[in-house]
Amino acid sequence: MNSYLLAVFLGYFLSVTCFSLVLNGVLLRFSKTLGIRNRTEGMIRWNSEYKPSVGGICFYLLFLLSVASYTVFFPQSQSLMNQPLLGLLGASSLAFIMGLADDAYNTKPLLKLMAQICCAVILILSGTYISLFTDNNANYLLTVFWVVGMMNSINMLDNMDGITTIISMNVLSFAVFFEYQRGAFMNVYFMIMLGVLAALCGFLYYNWNPSKLFMGDTGSQFLGVFLAAVGINCFWNAPDFSAHESHSRQLFVALLAFIMPIIDTSIVIVNRVAKGRSPFIGGKDHTTHHLVYMGFSERKVAIIFAVISFVSISLTYVINRFIPNWGYLQIVLFSTYFLGLLFSFFYITQKYQIVAK
Repeated sequence: MNSYLLAVFLGYFLSVTCFSLVLNGVLLRFSKTLGIRNRTEGMIRWNSEYKPSVGGICFYLLFLLSVASYTVFFPQSQSLMNQPLLGLLGASSLAFIMGLADDAYNTKPLLKLMAQICCAVILILSGTYISLFTDNNANYLLTVFWVVGMMNSINMLDNMDGITTIISMNVLSFAVFFEYQRGAFMNVYFMIMLGVLAALCGFLYYNWNPSKLFMGDTGSQFLGVFLAAVGINCFWNAPDFSAHESHSRQLFVALLAFIMPIIDTSIVIVNRVAKGRSPFIGGKDHTTHHLVYMGFSERKVAIIFAVISFVSISLTYVINRFIPNWGYLQIVLFSTYFLGLLFSFFYITQKYQIVAK
């Protein structure tokens, strides 16, 4: 990357971060009731204080700004006229609208599920899908499961100050780094990821404990589908996988990149179903909550999740950079790491249930 490109990207990142700080500050000041559901229909939240859930509006606006800005710095309009980008715009817009409606009207779970499936279908039709099997129908089904699962995982993980913001920043930071390493920093997706990362940096100032703003379903649904697409392009379908045991290698890279949303959602679903409860009705029974019951402060919980996420995503770099030959030994080692974390958090949810109902 030459000095001009470095200056462009650094200046753009800092500018969008500052704009995110200002925009979220404006939304906080003038939108004290925007995004707050009817209090008689309130979703069960960890924080009992009602705060504006408008962070997602900033995410989406800066996402669109990033697409538009690319044509200013890199006047290559033909690069914007491609199906994958249009699909990402369509799926992200649908997720944003669905999240906005849910924040305003508390929409039914079935309607949300249908919208999430539509987001996945839009990505598939535009050419963004997981390439794991020789049969594309299997790839399409896996992609739908991945997109819907990630949209719900990010939504469910947004249960405590700063958690989802930091996890999303970790994923996008490594995705940007990987694209830079591959020399793919001249395309529009690099600038979009950089813009959304900057939007999250600005939002974190207001979302860190004690928070002033929530991202709401508007933000979590947008981030869910956006990160799902990033996961497909930068982790599932990374171009430098070796042919040997590539299926399991792809799987572990994706699992490690999104390890905390996957672990939290899996444990919550298992625990709720075991107790005869619907997994779609919120509660104070997430892994984050149980760490608080264990004695950690909310800030320390956010730091724990950030560190585990950072270490896990760093392992995806180790896999791509330092493990050219993928075999059964690597499968055993990374399975042990993943399952060790999964069962450790599951044990915590079983042992520390002081106020969990």
